[in-house]
Order: sequence, then C-alpha cells, then structure tokens
Amino acid sequence: MAAGNAATVRRRPKAGNPDGVGAADIADAACGAGQWGRAWEVDWLSLSAVVLLLLCAPLLVFALVTACDQFQCSLAEPLLHLYSGRSTLRDIWARSPPITSTAGVIYVLWVAFQAFLYRCLPDVCHKMIPGYAGGVQEGARTPAGAVVLYQVNGLQAWLLTHLLWAANASYFHFFSPTIVFDHWGSLLWCANLLGYGVSAFAMLKAYAFPSNAADCKFTGNVFYDFMMGIELNPRIGRWFDLKLFFNGRPGIVAWTLINLSFAAKQQQLHGHVTNSMVLVNVLQAIYVLDFFWNEAWYLKTIDICHDHFGWYLGWGDCVWLPYLYTLQGLYLVYNPVRLSTPAAVGVLLLGLSGYFVFRVSNHQKDLFRRTDGRCLIWGSAPRSVECSYASADGRRHRSRLLASGFWGLARHFNYTGDLMGALAYCLACGGGHALPYFYAAYLGVLLVHRCVRDEHRCSAKYGADWRRYTDAVPYRMVPYIF
Repeated sequence: MAAGNAATVRRRPKAGNPDGVGAADIADAACGAGQWGRAWEVDWLSLSAVVLLLLCAPLLVFALVTACDQFQCSLAEPLLHLYSGRSTLRDIWARSPPITSTAGVIYVLWVAFQAFLYRCLPDVCHKMIPGYAGGVQEGARTPAGAVVLYQVNGLQAWLLTHLLWAANASYFHFFSPTIVFDHWGSLLWCANLLGYGVSAFAMLKAYAFPSNAADCKFTGNVFYDFMMGIELNPRIGRWFDLKLFFNGRPGIVAWTLINLSFAAKQQQLHGHVTNSMVLVNVLQAIYVLDFFWNEAWYLKTIDICHDHFGWYLGWGDCVWLPYLYTLQGLYLVYNPVRLSTPAAVGVLLLGLSGYFVFRVSNHQKDLFRRTDGRCLIWGSAPRSVECSYASADGRRHRSRLLASGFWGLARHFNYTGDLMGALAYCLACGGGHALPYFYAAYLGVLLVHRCVRDEHRCSAKYGADWRRYTDAVPYRMVPYIF
C-alpha cells in the first residue's frame, strides 16, 4: 500500500502556527527528531515489563471474572480455598465457562455490526445536533508530516445501537436483556481471540503492506513490537482505521450495554435494581457519552496520535476495557448494595464533580487551542508559555502551553477529575469487598505512569521551554501534593 492515500492523508504545506497544546495531553508533533512515538530501542527493563504484561494481564482478567463467577467477587476466598486444599487450580479451571458456539455467534455479530456502522454509515448527527463535531475530521500531524483524515460517527453508532437495544427489550424480545451477563465467561474467550488476532494481524501488516511506511517503528524485538505496535495508523482500505475503531468501537459502545445487562440481571435475580447499580450505570454512561460527543477531540489525544497500534491497544480495547471497566456492575449483580440516601447523594456529587473537572479542564485546553489564546478562561485572558520544537522532518514549530484555569493549578488536572469519577464508581459498591476498587487503583497507577511518561516526552520535545512551563505550573496532578 502506498505511504499515504490522498483521500485519507494529506501534508501540511507550511507548519509553524501555534497549536495551543495543553501540557502533554495532545501530541501534535515530534518530541525531537527521531524520538516521536514509542521507543526505538528496548532496554532489558522495558522488555521484562512487556513480557510480564503479556503473561499476566490475561490471567488477571480471568482471575477477577472467576472470583465473581465462583466466589461472590471475593479476592481472598479463592486464595483461602487453594491454601486449605478445598479447591485446586484444576477445579477452578474446570468450573470456568468454556467458549460456546452461542457466545461465538453473539460476539461475531456484535463486532460485525459495529464495523458496519463505523465504515458504512455516513454521520448525520453533526448536521442535526448543534455543537457536535462529526463527519470527516483531521487528526494530528504524524512524525512523517502527514495529517490523517477520519470518519467520525461514534455518537451516531452509540445512539443507534442503544435504540435497537431498547426496542428489543421493550417490544421485539429477540433476546433477553441479560444476554451479556448470561454469556459473560464465554464471551471472554471470544474477546481474547479477537484481541490477539487483531494484534497479530497489525504486526504482520506492518511488515507486508503498511499504510504509511514512514510512520512505522521497528525495534527488532518481536515481543516489544508485538505489544507496543509498529504502525501508527494501520488502515484497511481508505477509511477503516484499526486504531480508532478498536479504541472507540466495539468496547466503549458495549460498556453501557454491559452495564444495562448487569442491571437487568440484578432485577431478574433479586426483584429490584438497587440505587448503587443505578449510580454506576448513570455515572459511567455520562463518561461514555462524553467520549463520543468529543470523539473529534479524541483524535488529538495521546492514544491516537502518539501510541502505535499493537497488543497494548488491540487486546486492551477488546478485553481489558470491557471486562475490567465494568467490574462495579458485575460486582453488584452478585452483591446488591443499597446505599443510604446521604451516601448515594455523596457518591453522585463526587462523580459529577469529577466529570465537571475532567470536562471543563479539557474544554479550557481545547478553547485555548482553537482560538490561539484569544479567549477568556475564568474571566481573564489566559496565561501561557511559548515553546518551540522540531518535528522529525526537521521543521521548527511553536506551541503555547496553557497555564491558566485548571491548567494553572496542575499540569494534568483533567487526570484528577478522571480519578474522582473512578472513585465514585467504586464507592457506589460499598465497602464489602476490595474487587470493585480495582478500577480506581489501576487507573491511579495508569495516570501517574502516563503523567511521568508524558512529561519525559515533553521535556525531550521542548527542552528549556518545558522547564519554564513546569516553573509556571509546578504541580502535576494535585496542587501542593503531587
């Protein structure tokens, strides 16, 4: 395949306009010549971490799902069973749901339907809904100097999918609303098959027919290349972008449907849906809807314009996201929790406050970028730090890093809002078990690691200008603490 199709990739004729990038979350250009994207060389520590993740991440997902399926979501109980001899690993494995033809058909139809919507359904929402940006949108500039075009129709796909789900639940009854829960263990096998399959395909594609050879990175280490990816924007044909599809569909579209299926199962088993299940469904649905409403903005985030597509994204989007981000709903099926009114209100306020911080901080950064700083943030003209950098093609560019509003409190204050929301999901499950809190713990580690990784990258990108920015905004995520 040619190194860029005219319909999907175009070159910027002249770079140099300030892009108003918020500190380290939008990766719109190279971090110094030859250092864009992931690592070129792999040290032993990185390789060890890669192998450990490849081996342990699938086992961790299996262990958490099995803990709910066989031990009422207790993390200690399976360990006590193994220690006392009441169960063996073979016993636990034998009781685990196998892959079934029914689950296979459900999963294939689901992925095929989402692929059809993604590729074949022209977006009309951006013509009908004021303020929504859909249709053909530009991504960020790649290391090779290309600007990739995307067909954005995620909000439309989410709305249509959920309308069909509601119509089936209310009128047609082709399948039970509990279908996802009823085949949850078997669907895990299907998700793993797709995750490993698309990751292997992406790696082979990078060698045989890359979409843009200039944006590929080969380290020569098969484990690292498989996990972290080789191609930046692998595509099938002109418009089917593997990274955007698997990042946004089918996992995130399924997130709210999975929660609805869990709520239906709780109703079926216990005769009612608890306020904690309602809170989890509502708060996580807000996050999902925000993702699709701002899908065009997402094209400028680090996931799309910095990370290459390999197992880390392919398997992560197929398995890790739908199975671990929905642990709270799964937990509440086995352990229904009814919160007191003050506790429920507190959880709701924490979740909404976290979303407010997350959304407003991202809005401030986007407004600053779109207006080239000619705007008001918290009623005043924004402060910023002027920076310059070189892209991989040798050109010099300049950026202005926002240092006002939430971005004046901390360099990644949107992460702080994200963590507040995650904690609210977990608190909705009460304090009976540790398992539903895995998500908040994992997200905290992930965001701190991403924070450090982004800042290392931006330090290499901006040099002394980055030090001026960190002097202006000294805290990373929590003012006066971190």
